[in-house]
Amino acid sequence: MTRTELSQYLADFLQVSNFKDYAPNGLQVEGSSEINTIVTGVTACQALIDAAIELNADAILVHHGFFWKSEPEIIVGMKQKRIKALLVNDINLMGYHLPLDAHPVVGNNAQLAKVLNIVEAEVIEGVAQGLIWRGKLAEPLTASAFNEHISQKLNRRCQHLGDENALVSSVAWCTGGAQDYIDIAANMGIDAFISGEVSERTYHLAVEQGIQYYAAGHHATELYGIQALGEHLADKFGLTHHFVDIVNPV
Repeated sequence: MTRTELSQYLADFLQVSNFKDYAPNGLQVEGSSEINTIVTGVTACQALIDAAIELNADAILVHHGFFWKSEPEIIVGMKQKRIKALLVNDINLMGYHLPLDAHPVVGNNAQLAKVLNIVEAEVIEGVAQGLIWRGKLAEPLTASAFNEHISQKLNRRCQHLGDENALVSSVAWCTGGAQDYIDIAANMGIDAFISGEVSERTYHLAVEQGIQYYAAGHHATELYGIQALGEHLADKFGLTHHFVDIVNPV
């Protein structure tokens, strides 16, 4: 397919225009006009770009792309090396941040529910651009046992804040750096909240509101959406797809 066709399909499929985001969603660096091979990964780091070059990719699709509102505008140093590698090798870079978090099928939150075996998963409507989800465990677990479950499923040691002996039945979650959404879950009377990152203040928010909090890893909670998106594109359009996991302990 062509670059334009892919870009337009993803804009529609992920409903990009519905989101107010921190970085541009869609084509960020222009490369080849013809797309046959795509590489997906969580973050557009140098290691992922190098892997895409080795795989003769025409496009890289990521959750964390370039040109964040908080980053310097000048293209020097690390940023120059990354962009130069894309341009020299004629590789398109496409980034999808909040639209990929929120998608009801291939989104990070939808995919995390599948990985963790959370049932009755649904969006909490009317808050945070539809980025917070809720659901239930098939059977209640102690907070400690649920921590072990998350750790095993994500292959990463999860950090639990709260009462190890408390029972967890209802769960809310938002992948990545969403620790401050814990208040929304607590106000709804949900037993536990999962996100990727944790802050010092999160401990007090959890303990004082009686909600169990799980910091499961920013990278670990966002591995699955971009991979599912790549698989969807491969199935629908016959593209060659390679998912490349550049391990990140955070």
